[in-house]
Amino acid sequence: MIKTENLTKYYGKNRGIENLNLEILDNEVFGYLGPNGAGKTTTIRLFFGSHKANKGKS
Repeated sequence: MIKTENLTKYYGKNRGIENLNLEILDNEVFGYLGPNGAGKTTTIRLFFGSHKANKGKS
């Protein structure tokens, strides 16, 4: 299971993601789509611990 609450990441003054609330249950298939710059890669990096969030938890 993956769950985030108000997950936020800034790069200086630039926003990576802001107040992301997401819940993916066990055995659930989930597609993560969006345009360039939407924060998809930042979110995945926060999940795997290669980046630290400024606010919120995952």
